[in-house]
Amino acid sequence: MPTATSFGLPNVRGRSPLLFGLAIDSFGGGCAGPLLLLFFVRVADIPLGTAGLMLTVATLFSIAAPAAVGVVIDRVGPRNLVIGAQFAQGLAFVGFFFGRSLWLLFLCALVTTTGQRVFWSAIFSLLSDISDPGDRDRWFGLAGMMQAGGFGLGALTAGILLSIGGDGPFLVAMAVNAVTFFIAGFLLMRLHASHEARAAAAADSGPAPLLRKDKPFLLLIGANTVLALCTMLMGVALPVYVSEALPAPKWIVGVLLAAVSVVLATGQTLVVRHTERRRRTKVLVLAGVLWAVWGLLMAGLLHVPTELVVPGLILATVVFAAADVLHAATGNALAAAVAPDVGHGKYLSYWQYSFAFASVLVPAFFAQLFEVRHEFPWLAISLLALLAAGTIVGLERVLPNAAVRRPD
Repeated sequence: MPTATSFGLPNVRGRSPLLFGLAIDSFGGGCAGPLLLLFFVRVADIPLGTAGLMLTVATLFSIAAPAAVGVVIDRVGPRNLVIGAQFAQGLAFVGFFFGRSLWLLFLCALVTTTGQRVFWSAIFSLLSDISDPGDRDRWFGLAGMMQAGGFGLGALTAGILLSIGGDGPFLVAMAVNAVTFFIAGFLLMRLHASHEARAAAAADSGPAPLLRKDKPFLLLIGANTVLALCTMLMGVALPVYVSEALPAPKWIVGVLLAAVSVVLATGQTLVVRHTERRRRTKVLVLAGVLWAVWGLLMAGLLHVPTELVVPGLILATVVFAAADVLHAATGNALAAAVAPDVGHGKYLSYWQYSFAFASVLVPAFFAQLFEVRHEFPWLAISLLALLAAGTIVGLERVLPNAAVRRPD
């Protein structure tokens, strides 16, 4: 068996610009993203509350981006949209580097968040276009690994910059991110995608179906919103939970989050390789069940002896990482397989609303329940994860069998 196949890797010949572009883009995001709010406060001299509100408003405005992408993606092609999003975000970070006006920085934040939404609304269609038959799941897994690895290295760089002090490191981070966006954009211009052939074949198949009437796909979006909420809850909730509720050292937060990043950066293609004979829906149901177990373990940490808290955190993180890598390697591939050839890009752009809604909901979901009782967020996420898993079990009966099963 070839080495690439044994590790679950797809055929990457002629498509390396995409892989390098994803890694470089994610490195810049990992470097600048964690420092952006501090940049507003320390360099641009904007009050913390104003800076946070500005980013929140910009994020809310960007919610319309997937719908806009859905209107044009099947005509202009996902490659062109991804390239445009990269260059737009690069220009926005050039604006961050030079700008100090509140309104200019808000405009740059709006371009950045909108560009990010456009990128995520188009990237999975692009991966579908460039993948060989039967390789789609592997491409989604490999792309996720490249992004996780790049982001992790960028986050380490951000930590080093933050330790230096002064305004310089923040400006360096903004400049690095701008450059990486431009490099990624130019690399993607060298990529040859097959969207034109797909679009022509789809056009011969008749008019696109109405997504709003496709109840199974809408239910799948709803179930994935819950699963996305699970995956995002870890980063938002763990620091607060350890700091405010558990007798555990604060440094363990960084170790556990880094460990999850390592799993995502190294394990997705292996997961695809070892679950290829399993139905995609079964893999997602298993992820939901594991997240339900994770929630129960996290809630139970409040009721165990002190010496068992750290081992319990480690065990819970192992369960979370297993669920996360199963979901990351399979969820997007299932959506791409279910989406019809006619309107394929539109379907996948709306699929991104599951992640958009989850990102908006997760801070309030955790904070409101945590203030009532520290166990409540974890118990609630367990129930929701089981609900999502049950929904997917029900959908398995109505989704096309060819989409549910991975191709041989």
